[in-house]
Amino acid sequence: MSQTTTTRVLIVDDDAAVRDALSQTLDLAELTPITAGSFVEAKDHIQGDFAGVILSDIRMPGRDGLYLLDYAHKIDPDLPVILLTGEGDIPMAVSAMDRGAFGFLEKPCASRDMLAVLDRALHTRKLILENRRLKAQLEAGDPAARLIFGSSAASHDLRDRVRQVARTTAEVLVTGAPGTGIPKVSEVIHMTSAQSRMPFVKRAAASLTPEALREAVSDAKGGTLFIDEAAALPKATQFALADLLEGDLGARLIAGSTEDLERISAKGAFHPDLFYRLDVMRVRIPAIAERPEDIPVMFRQYAEQAAEQAGLPMPEVSPDVIAGLMARDWPGNARALMSEAMRFVLGVDRAAETSQTDLGLADQMARVERSLLSAALRRHSGQASSAASDLKLPRKTFYDKLARYGLRPEDYR
Repeated sequence: MSQTTTTRVLIVDDDAAVRDALSQTLDLAELTPITAGSFVEAKDHIQGDFAGVILSDIRMPGRDGLYLLDYAHKIDPDLPVILLTGEGDIPMAVSAMDRGAFGFLEKPCASRDMLAVLDRALHTRKLILENRRLKAQLEAGDPAARLIFGSSAASHDLRDRVRQVARTTAEVLVTGAPGTGIPKVSEVIHMTSAQSRMPFVKRAAASLTPEALREAVSDAKGGTLFIDEAAALPKATQFALADLLEGDLGARLIAGSTEDLERISAKGAFHPDLFYRLDVMRVRIPAIAERPEDIPVMFRQYAEQAAEQAGLPMPEVSPDVIAGLMARDWPGNARALMSEAMRFVLGVDRAAETSQTDLGLADQMARVERSLLSAALRRHSGQASSAASDLKLPRKTFYDKLARYGLRPEDYR
């Protein structure tokens, strides 16, 4: 059974022998049982932030399992409740499913079957609580959630990496293809760090003399100095920066580069010692080609920003517009997509609908199809049956398409 950080299971059953047997099974599976003999005893454990799930008998004296189900969903509609049923309770259990029960198990049930259902429920609960945490961070102004767009696994990993790096004070090397947003991500690292209220000083490497470097370090004191396109640093400035890093710089240093500094330093075109000093913490920004499912999300975000800045109403982003965007390669990455969104809002050039591409028709259609499958899974929180129904596809066809594009429902839960 896979392990999650959410391991608590509230067992509600009026039969003490059943409670003990279930509790022992969960202990052996390294889960954390909490036992209650009645609804009255159980309700104190049912909270909106309960990091676990409920396993309850249906038939109990007083308030039964159906009452408990309704009560739990008034407290938290997303709290998974699994019901234990007797032989004659199947119609009642089916009715409970219609009322939102996560699942039901018929007594007596094999431990393997019970643990499989609990594993799915716990995984679902973990994702729900994590999504709430991220939403709370967003509402509280978490810069990574607010400013780094995308809902793909790669985008989630990038935001997590930014938060991780921001907690340190070490030097950071931010890399990525042109247009991926290296300066933006570097500033988000600063905004997420403990130095966020101190200066963020940005300098272009190519024009940075040793004297200008020392001035920039002074300006960034207590905050962050970001050097853009570090590969273009003049030789004399590279040596000066290496010397400054020997002591206390007085500011955090973030270097950005679209070039492979390790490769060019190996060829002698960049100070090798400086490269290793910069490469303490690395953040790599994935290109759009690595996460095409983010294109609709990013485009809408950029378009909304552009509409707000221009004081214009947000145009409708139709399926045809999205299909046109998905059919393109986007070598300019986020910067090119941002420019496209601005033109779209201004109505200057609707290239998103009529763009040319080097991709053949089959590849364009495949890219659009993959996006539609991914969007359906996201809308239905990884519930494949619901997503297949939404797209009006037979389940076997839907699963075949998921396999073809390497999409996994569990990644969307």
